[in-house]
Amino acid sequence: MSDMNAFRDAVTAWAAGGSGDRARELAGRLSVRTVVLLEGFSDAAAVGALAARDRRDLAAEGVCVLPMGGAMNVGRFSALLGPRGLGLRLTGLCDEGELGYYERGWQRAGAGGDGVFVCAADLEDELIRALGVERVTELVREQGDFRSLRTFLRQPAQRGRDAGQQLRRFLGTKKGRKIHYGRVLVEALGEARAPAPLDGLLAAL
Repeated sequence: MSDMNAFRDAVTAWAAGGSGDRARELAGRLSVRTVVLLEGFSDAAAVGALAARDRRDLAAEGVCVLPMGGAMNVGRFSALLGPRGLGLRLTGLCDEGELGYYERGWQRAGAGGDGVFVCAADLEDELIRALGVERVTELVREQGDFRSLRTFLRQPAQRGRDAGQQLRRFLGTKKGRKIHYGRVLVEALGEARAPAPLDGLLAAL
């Protein structure tokens, strides 16, 4: 896993304008075959948790899960890694509102039009709907965040939003919280089927 993390870091540095030599060397040595391009670390935490639940070692399978720091970066990463770059297979998970970035990135990279799995709002929304508001609220309590949730719900901006929307907003109110709950919510699924976009992504790897 540490070697795949090194590949991910080398690609990130390359995308930021550095040399691609290290990424090329690691891609060959690790037999990387597929890169999963994700908006951020919370999505990566969810993908990692689901893979662990299914007893899969994605790094050993030649799969790199790569958070890009925003969907607008997908064009740069796909150009470096796809058929016109390192020649790796591209796949990804995005929100419906970000699909255009992925489609344009895939097209410029010569990657065709498939391999992107789309969440209706975002992955947190998919997981909240899969688990139900009551269960997610229980998880927030178990994680020691219930007092913060109650304070958040008293804010005037939350009036008129349904409970699912409120929870989704709450998960994004503190740095690191979405990453933490990306793992927690997936683990809470148990053996139940994951939301369709996440389930489809893992099945395609």
